[in-house]
Amino acid sequence: METIENIAKSAKNAFLTTMSLSDATKNEAIKNIIKKIKEKESEIFEANEKDLKEAQKLLEEGKINKPAYDRLKLDKNKLQSLIQGLEDLIKLKDPVNCVLWEKELDKGLILKKVSTPIGVIGVIFESRPDCFIQIASLIIKSGNCAILKGGSEAINTNSIFSKIVDEALDETEGFDKNAINLVYSREDIKKLLELDNYLSLIIPRGSNSLVKFIKENTKIPVLGHASGICHIFVDKTADLNNSISIITDAKTQYPSACNAVETLLIHKDFSEIEKLKSALIEKGIKIIENPDNYSIEYGDKILALKIVDNIDCAINHINKYGSGHTDSILSNDKSSIECFFNLVDSSSVLSNCSTRFSDGFRYGFGAEVGISTNKTHARGPVGLEGLTIYKYKLEGSNNIVLDYVEGKKTFTHRVL
Repeated sequence: METIENIAKSAKNAFLTTMSLSDATKNEAIKNIIKKIKEKESEIFEANEKDLKEAQKLLEEGKINKPAYDRLKLDKNKLQSLIQGLEDLIKLKDPVNCVLWEKELDKGLILKKVSTPIGVIGVIFESRPDCFIQIASLIIKSGNCAILKGGSEAINTNSIFSKIVDEALDETEGFDKNAINLVYSREDIKKLLELDNYLSLIIPRGSNSLVKFIKENTKIPVLGHASGICHIFVDKTADLNNSISIITDAKTQYPSACNAVETLLIHKDFSEIEKLKSALIEKGIKIIENPDNYSIEYGDKILALKIVDNIDCAINHINKYGSGHTDSILSNDKSSIECFFNLVDSSSVLSNCSTRFSDGFRYGFGAEVGISTNKTHARGPVGLEGLTIYKYKLEGSNNIVLDYVEGKKTFTHRVL
C-alpha cells in the first residue's frame, strides 16, 4: 500500500501541472464527473445503504448521534442537488490568473496582483459523503490538488465517489491522476499533519474536537470553523408571521447543519413573544429558556432562548457566545439592521432571512469546501475564490533599482 508521504509527494508533483490547466480542461473534468455519477447512480446508493446499515448499529450502540446519522444519508434529491452544484460550478469564471489590480511603478515597469492556486490542500471531513464530490470539484476548478479524508462511517460511499473522480480524471486529457486522493485511516490524518513540506493548507469539516485536534497538531495553516453557534435576533419591530417562518426554517429544515440556528434572542419590547414561542413549539421545536450554557451546538430541534433589553445586548451576546459563523436579525427598522450588520463580528451577517442561506451553493459559489471563521485569507463559505491566493507579477523593461536610489528616475505608482 502506498504511504501517505508518497501520496503527498505525488500530489505536489501533480500540482505543477494542474496550476496551469486551462478552464476548458478543468470544466471537462467536472463534466466527466457528472457523467460518471449518472452512470453509477445505483452503485452510489448501494454503497450508501451499506454505510447506513453500519451507522444504524453505531447509533444503537450510542457511538454516533442522530444528527451524524442523518448527515450520512444520500438520496435522489441530494444527488440531484450535487449534480446541479457541479453544473453551476462549470459556469463560473476561472478563478486562476485573474488580474486583481494593476499598477504602474514607472513607465515600462508594471506590477500586477494575480490570483493563483494555493497548492496541495488536505481536507478532513465527517459524515456527509456528498462532501467528497463537492470538495474534489472545487479543488479541480481552482487548479489545486487535494488529499481528502472522509469519516469512517461513510467509507463505502466515499470509495465509490473516489473511484468516480479517478475515472473522470483519467478520461480528461492533460489531467494528472494524482490530483485528487482519498485516504482512510486516523493514522493517515496524523501523518498528513506532519507533511508541511508538501501540503499548503488543511481544511477540517467536522466536530469541535476534530478541528481542535488538527490545530494543535500541525504546522500547516488551518482554515475552518470549530462550531456553528448561530443566532437569530428578533427585534421589537419584527413581524410575527415572518419570524415564525424564518426561525422554523433555520431550526428545522436541516437541524444538524452547521448553519442551523441554535440561540434565539428576542427584544423585550417585541409584543408577540408568547405567540412566537407557542408557534415554534407547535412546529416541534423544544425551547430552553435561559440555559446555563449558551455555547451548545444542539444539532437537533432544540433552541436556546433569551429575552434581551435592546439590540446592543443582543449584539454583545452574539459576540460573546457565538462562533463567528452566521447570525441574523429580523427587523423592519433599517437603522437596527445597519447597526447589526456593522457590529456583529461573524463571517456571515443576515437580515430578515434564515441562517440556512449561509452556504456556498446558495451564495452562488457552485459549492463550498467548508465554512471559515478565520480572519485571514478566506472567511464564510469557501468557494473558488477562497481556494486561491495571489502572486505579484512585475513586468519590466531593463529596469534597475540604482536609477531610483540615485534619483535618475522616480516612481509614479499610478493605479491602472
